[in-house]
Amino acid sequence: MTVLSDLVDALADGRVEVVDLTAPLSAETPILELPPEFGQTARFQLEEISRYDDRGPAWYWNNFRTGEHTGTHFDAPNHWVTGKDMADVGSVPPAAFLAPAVVLDVADRVSDDPNFLIEVEHIRAFEAEHGALPAGGWLLCRTGWSARVTQADMINNTETGPTSPGMSAECARWVAEESALQGIGVETVGTDAGAAHSFDPAFPCHSFLMGNGKYGLAQLQNLDRLPPTGAVVVAPPLRIVGGSGSPVRVLALVEH
Repeated sequence: MTVLSDLVDALADGRVEVVDLTAPLSAETPILELPPEFGQTARFQLEEISRYDDRGPAWYWNNFRTGEHTGTHFDAPNHWVTGKDMADVGSVPPAAFLAPAVVLDVADRVSDDPNFLIEVEHIRAFEAEHGALPAGGWLLCRTGWSARVTQADMINNTETGPTSPGMSAECARWVAEESALQGIGVETVGTDAGAAHSFDPAFPCHSFLMGNGKYGLAQLQNLDRLPPTGAVVVAPPLRIVGGSGSPVRVLALVEH
């Protein structure tokens, strides 16, 4: 038996489960909100071409319009000014789309503080319990935020602006510059905390990760169905030439 045939058998008999980490993509999917003076991403839209009618009697199909960073999506290095001369989403090495993952669960802390920030000490504590972070892998941050499925709840505007959990600037720098990870995945609408516009630097997950040639996955779901270690994430974006990112169907392989 080969490694791949073993995997096929394990998928067939349930020893390996496929867990969908992707938010449904529709006109109702929450999107990023920027101040009105900046350009805005588009909501997902379907435009029917034909549906078994005089426009096409035997087939149904649609055009669609959306932003590269709408819904569950992949951030390529050139998405941010710090990585402007690095890989676009169409030239990210394919091996990056199949990688090991660990899950850092801070949902209980976020339930008490929606502004909760992951610090390096939290990752160090995870490593002390579960072992080293996987080289070339993903750090998936479970916050419980994916339970928020409306625009208002996802963005969570308060008197201080968007309010959601994320990483501190120092933690983002450490992940980007000192860890062996290839990127992070989050449940929020983008990889940065809601208040990250006021951090130094602003939006540090984007700034540090993209500037170091690393990646981001945003708006994930079902992280509660993954073990702390051992999952493998499959996350191939569309190969958009010159693109800065893409909506993506993110799957996790979990061994039982």
